[in-house]
Amino acid sequence: MKTKAFIFDLDGVIVDTAKYHYLAWQKIANQLGIEFTPEHNEGLKGVSRVRSLDLILELGKIEASQENKDKWLVEKNEDYLSYLVDMDESEILTGVVPVLHYLKENKQLIALGSASKNARPILEKTGIIHYFDAIVDGNDVSNAKPDPEVFLRAAALLNMAPENAIVFEDSVAGIQAANIAHMTSVGIGDANILHEAAYIFPDFAHIETNFIETLVNK
Repeated sequence: MKTKAFIFDLDGVIVDTAKYHYLAWQKIANQLGIEFTPEHNEGLKGVSRVRSLDLILELGKIEASQENKDKWLVEKNEDYLSYLVDMDESEILTGVVPVLHYLKENKQLIALGSASKNARPILEKTGIIHYFDAIVDGNDVSNAKPDPEVFLRAAALLNMAPENAIVFEDSVAGIQAANIAHMTSVGIGDANILHEAAYIFPDFAHIETNFIETLVNK
């Protein structure tokens, strides 16, 4: 087999922490009298914490000082982190570990490309950090998806050209970032939402080894 770079987003792809982000953002929104629904939360997938707050404030037509924004960002993160305290391998989404194991067994390169600033502790708590040859998270980049910075950095750390990288993403912004970087985009989730992806699967349980072999040998 050839060697390719397989880059994974974190939230909604490897673990279902999106539900915790939603609860934490909803708490902030409720304080501000803003109705914040699961549908609104979909629009925050793959988006940085700072930009997410701005979008929520826009939703409520609220202008705020930087001081207040900073305070809410801290509150949101502290609330979110409180949900992560008891995380373990049970939080890993169905089918992810077999795919990671298959890639590692076949000497493929694996990276994380996530906007989350909590990526490393999450990978450690779920016991899968050893699968990753490189980790690029929100602490390492300045541009949020759909800017491809996070994926380009991950490919560079693996010494791989972008065209030899495959990205697994659950957000529209993430799929767009992969496409802009000229990487192969694989959407994980709703085909109606992720229609810009080159390939789409409802979850990793639907990804078979022959599909991965096809990607590697393209």
